Amino acid sequence: MRDGGRLAAAIEVLEDIETRHRPVRLALKEWGGRARYAGAKDRAWVSGLVLDVLRRRRSLGWRMGDEGLRAATLGALRFVWAWPIERLAAATVEEPHGIGALTEAETTALASPHDLSEAPAPVRGDYPEWLADDLARAYGDDAEGQMAALAERAPVDVRVNTLKTDVERALKALAPLNAQAVGYPVTALRIAAPEASERTPALETVPAFVRGWFEVQDLGSQIAAAAAGEVKGKQVLDLCAGGGGKTLAIAAAMGKSGQIYAYDSDARRLADTIRRAERADVRNLQIRSPIKPDALKDLEGRIDVVFIDAPCSGSGSWRRHPDTKWRLTPETLARRQAEQDTVLDQGVVFVKPGGRIVYVTCSVLPSENEDRIAAFLERHPEFAARPAGDAPELDGWRTPEGFLRMSPKTSATDGFFVAVLERPR
Repeated sequence: MRDGGRLAAAIEVLEDIETRHRPVRLALKEWGGRARYAGAKDRAWVSGLVLDVLRRRRSLGWRMGDEGLRAATLGALRFVWAWPIERLAAATVEEPHGIGALTEAETTALASPHDLSEAPAPVRGDYPEWLADDLARAYGDDAEGQMAALAERAPVDVRVNTLKTDVERALKALAPLNAQAVGYPVTALRIAAPEASERTPALETVPAFVRGWFEVQDLGSQIAAAAAGEVKGKQVLDLCAGGGGKTLAIAAAMGKSGQIYAYDSDARRLADTIRRAERADVRNLQIRSPIKPDALKDLEGRIDVVFIDAPCSGSGSWRRHPDTKWRLTPETLARRQAEQDTVLDQGVVFVKPGGRIVYVTCSVLPSENEDRIAAFLERHPEFAARPAGDAPELDGWRTPEGFLRMSPKTSATDGFFVAVLERPR
């Protein structure tokens, strides 16, 4: 495909996302199904441009003086991808797949200085204005910079599965992809984000992946799992296991000792957990499906660590899923908060004396984090907050209350929050 055809395809996908309120992944998949003529590089190009437009939708509209998708897409090529105006002009008039020549207003905007200094903070940081107060509580005067970091492209993080291999062997297996050790946790490796028009490395095609040597998992997610503390020989319940990423990380830390139980209110999500656990050689896992009545009844009062990866806004993963940033509404956020309160209360019955709840969200919003913990402690004064994790590497991300707050700017991770709540003996 030529530039004009690719540009038109990106706008087509963006229009599908906006008019049909579809997740970007599904919109790209449907376009790819129709565009049989598009090669792998074309698909990567279109996907990269769509994601960059969604990451910076507000600031691109400001720079272009036009909130439309066409303007934002042209702005992304100019201001993010650094295309010269001459290339943009040529791409817009290519026949038969061009989108039409640049207008005078577009040409002026694309040639103007790229200065956002006069724009409101939510424009400069590319976030919904109605979240400004919540974000200011988390970051103060740095909210704009924190959100701008959440509009950047993300690297690919890998967790080495120590049940099957070690870090040195995993690094050798991933050497063709230039994976590098992160430092903390020691099992974390990172592959730098590709250029926007390039494909993300297909880790699933690496033979070592098929053998279960590693899993794709954001560094913040790995740190959150490590915040469960000492788990060897313990009884652990992952109450919102989903696809099992954190379940497997905790199981690896357990070293095939103790017992870990994986549960999710949606039985369909557990299918991936079963498949991934088999590949990872996890032997101490029990899947508890909600299909069975009272699936967790026998665990009440027996669990050392109840791990709650709570349903949330996903605001901490906006650089990977930028479409969700603009779909979030106050009503949806309120529903998530109610779900968080519910699942925290559900977790209480399983914690034995001296045990703990580890509460995790991939959210940067205090209304889903500190506020939920404060409300929980009011309802359950028998619990007490404890520092999340004891590694010195975590000190720079610790809040005054001892919680962990991670973000792309401060910890080079997705946005995560971790709180540890202990039941006294």
